[in-house]
Amino acid sequence: MNILFAASELTPYAKTGGLGDVLAALPAELRARGHSVAVALPLYRQLRASLAELRRAPLTLTVELGGRALSAPVWQGTTRDGVTLFAIERDEFFDRGQLYGTADGDYFDNAARFIFYSRAVVALALTLEPRPQIIHANDWQAALIPALVRAGRLPFKTALTVHNLAYQGMFPAAEFALTGLPGFYLKPHALEYYGRMNLLKGGILLADALTTVSAGYAREILTEPYGCGLDGALRTRGGALTGILNGIDTELWNPATDPLLAAPYDARRVTAGKRRNKLALLEELGLPLTLAERPLLAVISRLVEQKGIALILRALPLLVERGAGLVVLGAGEAAYEAELRDWARRCPRQVSVSVGFDERLAHRIEAAADIFLMPSRFEPCGLNQLYSMRYGTVPVVRKVGGLADSVADGETGFTFSDYTAEEFLRVIVSALEWYPKAKKWKALRLAGMRQDFSWSRRVPEYEKIYAQLTGTA
Repeated sequence: MNILFAASELTPYAKTGGLGDVLAALPAELRARGHSVAVALPLYRQLRASLAELRRAPLTLTVELGGRALSAPVWQGTTRDGVTLFAIERDEFFDRGQLYGTADGDYFDNAARFIFYSRAVVALALTLEPRPQIIHANDWQAALIPALVRAGRLPFKTALTVHNLAYQGMFPAAEFALTGLPGFYLKPHALEYYGRMNLLKGGILLADALTTVSAGYAREILTEPYGCGLDGALRTRGGALTGILNGIDTELWNPATDPLLAAPYDARRVTAGKRRNKLALLEELGLPLTLAERPLLAVISRLVEQKGIALILRALPLLVERGAGLVVLGAGEAAYEAELRDWARRCPRQVSVSVGFDERLAHRIEAAADIFLMPSRFEPCGLNQLYSMRYGTVPVVRKVGGLADSVADGETGFTFSDYTAEEFLRVIVSALEWYPKAKKWKALRLAGMRQDFSWSRRVPEYEKIYAQLTGTA
């Protein structure tokens, strides 16, 4: 099949979270299985700077945006896995320091930016030979595409993957004029949502197929507590919704061959290998090497309310009191960043906080840590618990969404149900009490390392959906 992916992130070129990792791995696995696959991305400043082989293609699209005809030169290259990459240029929208906004908030013109991008993807699809059979859109930034295809009666099937329902692309109704769609698309059966425009809602109602990133999350978002106001829309499309647990790139995330580690290791050398990486990380971060004798906990996350950062802050006094170490890597809400940095200043021998995103450091933390904390309020899939198990790091997670689907309590990690500090502290204490029991702890590590979270197990489920859409099932 011929599939064009539309997404706003692609690891390692442009990333804020798991969306970029999925777009790096899923198209590559589909290509390896014989499909024709391409990814269309905005030409961000970061992408232009990091992908040296990207070249301007002999193609310039004309994109209508709110009555203006805007040019959109297309750049073309290949990802490290050989997937064709198209990058849509419009510097006034994409030549910026961040993808979606600054610490002060979202960019004021995000509606225009991603409506332009979605219209450009559809225009691109019409120029390609052979044309894609399916445009697979991802999250709100590309969720307008199903409406554009339907309104234009274009020869494509559309799939939409919801990676995180909490981010919906909600804008004032006045921004609808930018879409170029007939006015009846700003109605409850499409993009209208309580007097505003909701791009994700439109995609949910108008895409030919819907997927989300775990079976647990697919069930949860049909309910009011987890539906983020769109549970009704999702229930109307329940028959079109499939939950498929994300996979991971098992070549990129392989402790036995990872070039970013101080000392690669496999399951046979997990104890010694992780100790060597732990010592190297402590030295790199300026933490005392004596901390190698104590449990080292890790957080790699967006520092936002969804990820349970408030619970982690509540747990910090206990961790410090028990002599454990904590390493944090991430960025997000300024208040969380400031409070975590304050802890690092007050406890420099136990707490390290690195604000930002650093792929190299993320790998080294996974290899060095003993315990990974992921107490999410909600979690569509989560990838770091999968990376952690792959690297023999025991996850402590809330039993929700993809975390519940991937971590078995007492077998591959520790889980808790209620989103309370008391429950989180209880499960951390359990993990800390297991840690000195060398045989039990090693068994937990090995059980996690034996799990198969490769994309090769997930891709047949996508192929089935694509085949149904194209009538080749």
